[in-house]
Amino acid sequence: MENTNATNQSNIPHYAPVLVRLFQGVVYDEDKKVWNDLVAFQHQVRKYFAMIGVDLHLNEQEGFAYLSQPEEIEGESVKVPRLTRRMPLTYEVTLLLVILREALEEFDMQNTDSRKLFITNNELKDRIELFFEDKVDKIKLLDRFDTYINNVVELGFLKEVQVRGFDDKLKTYEVRRIIKAKINSEKLEEIKAKLNSK
Repeated sequence: MENTNATNQSNIPHYAPVLVRLFQGVVYDEDKKVWNDLVAFQHQVRKYFAMIGVDLHLNEQEGFAYLSQPEEIEGESVKVPRLTRRMPLTYEVTLLLVILREALEEFDMQNTDSRKLFITNNELKDRIELFFEDKVDKIKLLDRFDTYINNVVELGFLKEVQVRGFDDKLKTYEVRRIIKAKINSEKLEEIKAKLNSK
């Protein structure tokens, strides 16, 4: 007897892997096969996600794509569950995001040859220490610094890499360009104002 629950492979569109990868997180142009299919089938991909109340953001210039959900609109007939839960960020992690966002801004202004900004954990320590004048606070910060960095990696804004010419003894990270979309200039100023008020 035929299994009516079995997936009919012939009905699966060519761009199905793109849909799955977008559900999993940010897609970058370095993943060439998925990226090329996304660009080629972007109309169909947008249409699919629009049916479930999800927006596709595709930035070909910066080389990334991601999904977002609009805030709930009052009076909507269908309430769509959120794809991801919103997690509150600690002061230190938020501060690291601001530092990374500003570092990327500086990099883009000075650099036209590469899109990739690499930064070491020592450089990040030096930058964040400037915000902690109290010695006790600074010791607490440095004690948990690796945890904060790991949080930022988990959020998808940093990726640990091996880069030729960088000290092998230091951890080196690529600053992921998605941070420019998640924290635009307006959002950056808003976050900085909140941090300054603390």
